Amino acid sequence: MSYPPPGNQPDPYQPGQPYEPRQPTPPAYQPPISGQPDPAAAPPNPYAPADPSSGQPYGQPDPYAQYAQYGQQGGYPGYQPQPYGYTAPRGTNTMAILALILGILVPPAGIVLGHMAKRQLATSGEEGGGLATAGLVLGYVLTAMYVLFCCGAIGLGWLGATLDSTSTGNSGY
Repeated sequence: MSYPPPGNQPDPYQPGQPYEPRQPTPPAYQPPISGQPDPAAAPPNPYAPADPSSGQPYGQPDPYAQYAQYGQQGGYPGYQPQPYGYTAPRGTNTMAILALILGILVPPAGIVLGHMAKRQLATSGEEGGGLATAGLVLGYVLTAMYVLFCCGAIGLGWLGATLDSTSTGNSGY
């Protein structure tokens, strides 16, 4: 059951209510007859700049003139517009940094991370190609030195064991 709205106001939620009347449309634009001022034209602006290229209202001081001494053309202090085509610096690839660090501490891990960083850098466009290369070089060089050291230690141990048993010549005291 619905209650009637108060007063003589029609209920906007009931179907069949009339629409609001249309607003009259403004007349179409008529260009002024030459020699007569346009009645729709705005009156002249008293605050218009004396020199239109200055951008400042007539009689008003330039609020950014204090920054002109710093070599800026106006605007906020410290802001320098960037040249066309400028892109923000890209970040350094984390894998390349880890490749360099682990190339020194754990050379085989530096080799693996260096190759992974090179693959990531080819697709991501980040910085760090030099770090990945340095990690690879250090990893390969230090791994080779470690392998040579281990082979040399084993070889000296074997040589020492064979020379010790054959150099005495006698098996007694």
